Amino acid sequence: MVEGVRSVRNSGRRRRALIVVGGLSAVLTALAALQAARNDPAKSAPPMPRPDASRPIGPATTPDLPPSPPVRIEVPRIDVRTPLMKLAKNPDQTVEVPPPSRAQEAGWYRLGAAPGSRGAAVIIGHVDTADGPAVFYRLGRLRPGDRASVLRADGRTAVFGIDSVERFAKDRFPTNRVYGDPGYAAIRLITCGGRFDRDAGHYLDNVIAFGHLLGSGRAR
Repeated sequence: MVEGVRSVRNSGRRRRALIVVGGLSAVLTALAALQAARNDPAKSAPPMPRPDASRPIGPATTPDLPPSPPVRIEVPRIDVRTPLMKLAKNPDQTVEVPPPSRAQEAGWYRLGAAPGSRGAAVIIGHVDTADGPAVFYRLGRLRPGDRASVLRADGRTAVFGIDSVERFAKDRFPTNRVYGDPGYAAIRLITCGGRFDRDAGHYLDNVIAFGHLLGSGRAR
């Protein structure tokens, strides 16, 4: 299990940032800017979760799937349809994030659970870039009951129901909730949000959508 939290600094005209979860023992400091800073103020902030964007999670009754790498994720409510690249760890033990050149794609943390198998499948996406909104810009608009579908390499599609969408200060990142084994097949979608700190060069918060497996089927 990965412990600790680390932020990637991502400066740009519209302030692009994404959390990086990593380290083995402590909350770490910001890594580096993804690109050179531009000082124009952000024209709009990404949507944030509503205070009531959560609901109780009932007992898991859907059978887990055997592990299989994910290929693509679709989240209809926020118009996300993206292939999934594989992410691991950087040499300093922080988790990799998609490169700025592929900010419209999300990435799966391959050292964790595969979507649909028991454990928390973690998928990370940028909130925005210097050129505008990125893949998870609208993540804060998700609501309990929304769905995310993940196509896997074995041809099965794992369908998840969103249970909550929450906002956390980066220095209070819920590492155990995100990476710990909840005892069932779960998904976590992660991006940045909140206020952009121009001096520090990154967003101060993270937005995380928590969900559980509803079922699966064969892709047509």
